[in-house]
Amino acid sequence: MVRQMQRVHEAPGYLLHATAWRETSLVVQVFARDYGRLALIAKGAKRPYSVLRPVLMAFQPLSLHWSGGGEVKTLSRAECDGVRPLAGRAMMSAWYMNELLLRLLPREDPYPEVYDAYDVALAALSRGAPAAAALRRFEWVLLTKAGYGLDQEAPDFDDAQAESALRGPLRERLDALLAGHPLQTRKVLMALQRY
Repeated sequence: MVRQMQRVHEAPGYLLHATAWRETSLVVQVFARDYGRLALIAKGAKRPYSVLRPVLMAFQPLSLHWSGGGEVKTLSRAECDGVRPLAGRAMMSAWYMNELLLRLLPREDPYPEVYDAYDVALAALSRGAPAAAALRRFEWVLLTKAGYGLDQEAPDFDDAQAESALRGPLRERLDALLAGHPLQTRKVLMALQRY
């Protein structure tokens, strides 16, 4: 089966992960609102004067341009669509969300509601809002829209008691889905809590 050549311009998205590829390029995993999770080759992105190098940062809203017909497409341009400063626990929470997206969503399957929940959670984390409510809301939307949801109505995530009661069932569902493949960010967070 031959895939048609696709050209996409100005797709809102986020960088989830980047891996070195060859001498000067990167393979980037992105999450685009209308295209889902994609693998893109960012040619020359590791070069010192590359226009992609300063833009390809995790947790920052991007406008992405790519083309290609295969499983891995070619990133032709990326532009920053804002700045979301994250530090400390907010950064770890954002890495946790990225890891969930990479593990639970199939490639090239759009999830606009999950994208919107991710965007809202990152905005809340960058404002210094409590991470627990932002994460539970994101986890709820991710599990529900990916078909793994709980059989109950969404609680008020801003109510500390409701959020606390929800933590157990969400954690159990995520642990079942990720059986045998624990999240690295969770290991790091647990290790940091000992200090």
